[in-house]
Amino acid sequence: MTVTQKSPKQFRFTFTGRLQNASLNVLEYLIRANETPLDAKSPHDCVERLSFQRKAMTELVIIGYIAVMAMEQKCILAKQCEQISGLVTDCRNLLGGWMNSDKRRISGRNSSQSSDFTNNM
Repeated sequence: MTVTQKSPKQFRFTFTGRLQNASLNVLEYLIRANETPLDAKSPHDCVERLSFQRKAMTELVIIGYIAVMAMEQKCILAKQCEQISGLVTDCRNLLGGWMNSDKRRISGRNSSQSSDFTNNM
């Protein structure tokens, strides 16, 4: 949010708005995934949690692409794009670790529940 505050007015409803909205979407999907129980007896909950995690991952990829486009159009500086890219990479690595951890946790359960979840990974 801080990086986009000083963007030129002509980009505030295109690149700036998209970057901010995508950032908020990531936050929303991460909260939804975290609030979806993994220890539920229903495999549906596990699949739903994975779905939210994947949506967050997709939004992170989108943020990266939009940041590069914004830099090319001189909406943000190269240094700001690098900062965004670094943060996106950190978030993607942490999210990937979380998804792998969930996969390992669910694999320890009985085969009927874990097969539904691991097949969707």
